[in-house]
Amino acid sequence: MHRELRIGLPLPTAAIAFRPEFLDFQRGIRVGNLEDNQRITRILKLALESSYGQGFVTERWGRGVYWQWIGFLPRANRTAKPISAHVSFGCSKFFLMVDLQERLFKCGLQVERGYLKAPPEYRSCQLQPDWDWHRLLQALKPRSAMEHELKRLVLQEGFRLQAGSWEDAPGVFFKTNFPNMVTLRSELKAAPRNHWAGFQIFYPMREKEVRAATGVDLIESMMAVFKEVTPAMNLCMQIQLVCGV
Repeated sequence: MHRELRIGLPLPTAAIAFRPEFLDFQRGIRVGNLEDNQRITRILKLALESSYGQGFVTERWGRGVYWQWIGFLPRANRTAKPISAHVSFGCSKFFLMVDLQERLFKCGLQVERGYLKAPPEYRSCQLQPDWDWHRLLQALKPRSAMEHELKRLVLQEGFRLQAGSWEDAPGVFFKTNFPNMVTLRSELKAAPRNHWAGFQIFYPMREKEVRAATGVDLIESMMAVFKEVTPAMNLCMQIQLVCGV
């Protein structure tokens, strides 16, 4: 990642033993059979809680030694939800993933809609009135604070947007096709009712870049990305995060 997207860590770097090869572009993010100071979930959770001064919940998609996706959400934002305090789907999250198809490492912010009409076995994944998704849609207005943040991230910092159904090909937007807020909102609302849908703002990193970095470089870059997307995340949540680093 660009050096300007790196910040110092609230942890001693000598204590971090994460290695670039733990981001495996054929199998996912390695989390199993590692010591605590090697495991990215442990390192990032400690760093986030130290930086933001509050507890985070770790979520994941995957099983066994390698996971495909990891998310971190502020516990206070989930607790604040009167209907959905027992689930994490309705909460904005910092996320990281290895996209095995695109062969990209992605890191940033994710807001999920889930289903508008969930299958019987996934009733807990159906959109509820207190989910952050509604705040996201309300924030996507012309000349809004969210538009300012998305323009800054995509046009100046090299982030990308992904919006819509995750079961079909979602819309992907970057510097050359950056959408206006009406178009972006329409893309999100057009996702089929029975599809899982969501929104991501992420910084992409190719395998060559990952391999050229050190483990500490990568952790610093992830934390810097989380800091960059925090203003947009705050526009979607019931609480406000303040990074003290």
